[in-house]
This record gives sequence, structure tokens and C-alpha cells, in this order.
Amino acid sequence: MSTLTKIPKAAVFGAANGVMFMTFFGALWASIGIVGSNGLGGPWFLVLSGIMTLILLSGAVSLFGNARNMNNSTTREERGHWRQINRKFGLIFGLEGLAIFIASVICNMLDHFELFFPIMAIIVGIHFFPLAQLFRVRFYYGTGIVLCILGVITFFVPMNATVNNVSLIATSTFIGFGSALTLWVTGLRIWIVMLKQLKRQ
Repeated sequence: MSTLTKIPKAAVFGAANGVMFMTFFGALWASIGIVGSNGLGGPWFLVLSGIMTLILLSGAVSLFGNARNMNNSTTREERGHWRQINRKFGLIFGLEGLAIFIASVICNMLDHFELFFPIMAIIVGIHFFPLAQLFRVRFYYGTGIVLCILGVITFFVPMNATVNNVSLIATSTFIGFGSALTLWVTGLRIWIVMLKQLKRQ
């Protein structure tokens, strides 16, 4: 009975990769927010981004370490199952990258690059829906919905604003920090849920 409840090694590696993705892309979105804020808040946004990146990076490394130390064997069917999942993930990720590239080209051609970041957030949000079904993680639906909502709201945010005598790019600040926070929360949840599952073994 215990062998049936054991978490596959590939699943732990998958969770570690998920946390790593959230770490990298969360930092990327945070950098968009930091550039848009034009120094508003001093170094604190950068410090917060650095702290969250280090926390999630340590979480990913710990999961990779747990996966490498696992000695439970996998069947040929299980290995085939995870290979298929990895192929589908690669396809979804590739289509997401292609859609973002096309969006950037179109926004440049129309001379409306200010629309690119909210469109990118919507594309990233949409890509979480097939991932939720692929990995059977319901929380990804929430991540996708929040990112799509943030993208839509950004269309109605004034592009420029002045706060405390600091001129900032309001759209970049809003979508950058909003998307970063969403991905950080998702990464933390992946890490915590997997740790709980490993402790139950």
C-alpha cells in the first residue's frame, strides 16, 4: 500500500522545475515593475525582489536535492507517462514563446509597444490553463485568471503618472509588480505543497 502513495521522482523534479520557472519569471516581471517605478520607493522594491528570488531559488534547490536523494524505482509506464508530460509542457511553453514574439512584433509594427506588457501577461495567464490540466494543479487556474485580469486592467491604467514628485510608467509598474507577486505566490505554493507531500511519505 505504501508503494502506491510514494511520490514519483519525476514529480518532485517537475515541482522543482516549476519553482525555478516562477523564480526566473517572477524576477523578470519584477524588473519590469522596478524600471517602470523610476526609483519610487528607493531600493526597497529591488531588495524585495532579491529576497523573494533567493527564497524561491532555495526552495527549487531543496526540491532538486530531495529528488536526487530519492531511490524509489519507476516503471517503464511511469517513465513513459512523464516523458509525454514533458513533451506536452515543451509544446505549451513553445507556443507561449511564439505568441509573445508575435505580439511584440505586432505592437512594434503598430507603434504601440505600451500594449505589449499587458498582452504578454494575458498570454502567460492563458498558458497556465493547459498547464493546470496537464499537471492536475487547480491552483494554476487561479494563477492564469489573476494574470489575465491584471493584463486587462492594465489597458485602463494611465501610461504615465506622478507619485511623490516621481514620474513613473504606471502601466509597467502595475503589471510588473502584479505579475511578479502572482508568480511568487504560485512558486511558494508549489514548494510548500510538495514539501508536505514528501513529509507524508
